Amino acid sequence: MNKAISLICLVACTFIWGTTFIAQDAGMDNIGPYTFNSVRFFVGFLAVSPFVFLFEKKKIKKQITKNSNEFLKLIFPVGIFLFLGCIFQQVSLLYTDVANSAFFTIFYVPMVPIIVYFLFSQKLHWSIWPSVLACIIGGYFLSDIGNATVRFGDSLVLIGALFWALHIIYIGKIIDKFDLPFFIALIQNIIVAAFSFILVLVFEELDFSKIKLEMIEILYAGILSGGAAFALQIFGQRNIAAAPAAIVMSLEGVIAAIAAWIILDQILGFDNIIGCILILGGILFSQLVPIYNKNQK
Repeated sequence: MNKAISLICLVACTFIWGTTFIAQDAGMDNIGPYTFNSVRFFVGFLAVSPFVFLFEKKKIKKQITKNSNEFLKLIFPVGIFLFLGCIFQQVSLLYTDVANSAFFTIFYVPMVPIIVYFLFSQKLHWSIWPSVLACIIGGYFLSDIGNATVRFGDSLVLIGALFWALHIIYIGKIIDKFDLPFFIALIQNIIVAAFSFILVLVFEELDFSKIKLEMIEILYAGILSGGAAFALQIFGQRNIAAAPAAIVMSLEGVIAAIAAWIILDQILGFDNIIGCILILGGILFSQLVPIYNKNQK
């Protein structure tokens, strides 16, 4: 029952993430990517705060007082990896379209088991390697190879996917030791907002009149994605390991592509569709073959 609830949480999280790509893209008509991210995650911080005080105030004292050093060692990487993943993803939308950004983001799925293997010495199933190859070939078909600007945007997303993979892995680790999903979501939100604000001060101009023009997109991305979705992810990963969780969350690419087609008229060409199929096929292969082999024993 707990696993089923976790699965529902991850699917709901995935739907929010997929549709948030539209808000992320549309939300930069008047402001820069760093401003959007900073305000978005500060809104997410405010959205999660009441739930921390309502449900976890007592648990925070009990769990963190005893293991404060361990909590800090885990929460800081969680926040930094989320910050880097979001920054690369947000900036990429200046150079590539929603469908490309969404599909290249889900490269974190094959990355998760590979990183776990090299960092934590977990054994890799043979199916990982053909899956990675399928994703690479799929990326070739999905990208507009003749457009150097689009290729640059896709490259940014791929770099960001590495940090998304690390974020998923470390969320799994911190939620195993601290049953504080809302508090974890709260802290990672304020870390991303703070570091993004530093980039705003260095590279952009803070203009509240322009921020107001993007308020609908900011509220959607902040409350639903920065607040609800990341809390749902943490709830989901309480009972589902990192690699299976990643395959569920990879559906955000499909949802984003459909949303972009419906709302932004970003229709995929035939080659792009082949690329999408190869990427999703590689992702599914990397997750389903090990399960099939296990059931055959």
